[in-house]
Amino acid sequence: MSGEEEENAAELKIGDEFLKAKCLMNCEVSLILEHKYEQLQQMSEDATNQMSQVFEKSLQYVKRFSRYKNPDAVRQVREILSRYQLAEFELCVLGNLCPETVEEAITMVPSLKSKDRSLNDDAIDKMLNDLSLIKKFE
Repeated sequence: MSGEEEENAAELKIGDEFLKAKCLMNCEVSLILEHKYEQLQQMSEDATNQMSQVFEKSLQYVKRFSRYKNPDAVRQVREILSRYQLAEFELCVLGNLCPETVEEAITMVPSLKSKDRSLNDDAIDKMLNDLSLIKKFE
């Protein structure tokens, strides 16, 4: 991004590097770190001694703030949000924060209503309803 352009997440002006990056939701990071923790446990009787403090605190954080715990639910969330051609940044914000209303979603991710988008309130509402069904049946 050139120095003249100002970054603005509301308009998805967040830098080319970030737009092209693969973002992970907290629930996805949780699954990855839990898998790594299980590997450490298998290699040693006392896995906590092999974990760094950063690893341990990161695992605690993502477990606490993950909205979805079941690996199938995590996969379904990404699939549902991917259908709407969201940027990775938008997908992760919605997957992490789980807004309940269209207004909340637009407030959290203003770029959903950009003029380049075909997302109307009904599409956003359907997306949020699909996400709430996953949470309900998890």
